[in-house]
Amino acid sequence: MIYDVIVVGGGAAGLMAALAAKDGMNRVAVITKSNILKSNSAVASGGINAVLDENNKESIEKHIDDTLKSAKGLADRKTVNYMCREAPRIIKKLTDYGVKFDSDENGNILQRNFGGSSENRTCFVGDNTGSAITQTLIKRAKLSGIELLQNVFVMDIVKTKNRISGIIALKRVDSSVIVYLAKAVIFAAGGYAGIYRGFSTNAQDTNGDILAVALRSGLMLEDLEFVQFHPTGFAKSGALISEAARAEGALLVNGSGESFINELDTRDVISRAIFNEIQKGEKVYIDMRHIDKERLLSRVPSLYKNAFNLAGVDISSELLEIRPVAHYSMGGIKSDFTTTDIKGLFVCGECAALGIHGANRLGGNSLLEAVVFGELAGKKAKEFSQNRSFLPIDYDKVIKNINLVQRIFEWDATKNFNAIRISAGKTMYLKAGIIRDKEKLEEALDYIKYLRLESASLHCMDKSRENNVELVAILELRNILQLSEAVILSALFREESRGAHFRSDFADMDAQKERHVLVKQLEGRFFKLQYEDGRLIRFLSRFFQGV
Repeated sequence: MIYDVIVVGGGAAGLMAALAAKDGMNRVAVITKSNILKSNSAVASGGINAVLDENNKESIEKHIDDTLKSAKGLADRKTVNYMCREAPRIIKKLTDYGVKFDSDENGNILQRNFGGSSENRTCFVGDNTGSAITQTLIKRAKLSGIELLQNVFVMDIVKTKNRISGIIALKRVDSSVIVYLAKAVIFAAGGYAGIYRGFSTNAQDTNGDILAVALRSGLMLEDLEFVQFHPTGFAKSGALISEAARAEGALLVNGSGESFINELDTRDVISRAIFNEIQKGEKVYIDMRHIDKERLLSRVPSLYKNAFNLAGVDISSELLEIRPVAHYSMGGIKSDFTTTDIKGLFVCGECAALGIHGANRLGGNSLLEAVVFGELAGKKAKEFSQNRSFLPIDYDKVIKNINLVQRIFEWDATKNFNAIRISAGKTMYLKAGIIRDKEKLEEALDYIKYLRLESASLHCMDKSRENNVELVAILELRNILQLSEAVILSALFREESRGAHFRSDFADMDAQKERHVLVKQLEGRFFKLQYEDGRLIRFLSRFFQGV
């Protein structure tokens, strides 16, 4: 199959990229690992930040300042400026596409306040904002003639002289490995917070596969140690309780009914406060009993329904128990305004490190970043693909992936891949999660390296080639463990506390470390880590050698 532009990922970033890349003549496809309705964007419920008046320079500057402040010195002012200044136009574009933001009786878009923001600037559609945006963009993509290739698992890329030439992928319907030729490719396949399986708001199949592909392709990943834990997840399931709840006045209380934190502080501060309460043996609750029931039903209808269905709680009259859960990954593929070191390969959305979120994302900025830079990546990919020819394919790499799939089908299954994944997720949460230290991180590293050895010998119990869920789960697990090792190494490398990365053994922020941590996979599966300016490079075979 041949396309001018292929977009990997069907969330807000990927769909905006595809729409921007599409013209009347070219062929554009969106590849998704599963159903296109299952992206992280679709469950991003709280809202999207924007100053609606493009002439209100003072408020736009406040948006820029809030974003930079939240990032703890690791955001790039150039990209932040671009995003915040494009925000008014992008909201109007979404509105023109058909997104119906909540508005007052005069038709003015309503805005709420999110933690860390100095003004009300978060536009919303109840507590289903992400779903409203993605469904609108999906309809627009279909009308524009963009092909939606669902249930296709990307395994690798192919390139010629450092220029992208295509994608190697697994068709889940029959487990066949195929090649999609492309003049340009956009990675928009989401983040890696799903590696914290059992302790994450992310869908089970959102686990950073495309970052593992990037590592294997020789690209650098940036700031993997920064994983944002959302303060409010359901205590038992980990399902997300949107920040919209606190924006509407919800309180956070312990078992004694005492408030212990400013509910509109940044997410890293609140998450640590809740985690510490739980570690002391306290239960923590979100309290919305003082809010009018009609307001709850109009402003947070999904939460009201989910609280009753998932926890048997009526939030208008009862407390809802919560815990912090892995939610968003600030780290990603190193890039410059969506451009990577591979010609013709662009990145956007949560899988990209664009210099927006730094050490701690400001609530409401993720959807904005996705649509603004998704559009930019699409424009760049379209421009790059024009007047270019397709490149030859390295079929040795294709055969390598075919052989990998064949090996997984061979022999009898002797290990439980699901048990390994659950164990990995728990280890990451307890030892490389909200509060970290050298001893716990080294324990996590040793265990993840052991699991990587175990994963190399995983095989399918079901030998059927049709829609084999075991095959994809095993391939995902290999990616998860590879990426988990890189995350732990990055956390060990950054010997300070900054934003979402908190080291109890290095509790202060170090001005000398206001730099990005880069990780690259070398031959033999060693990892090389360095600060972006190159002043500090470490090779520690005990820690850095993979399997």
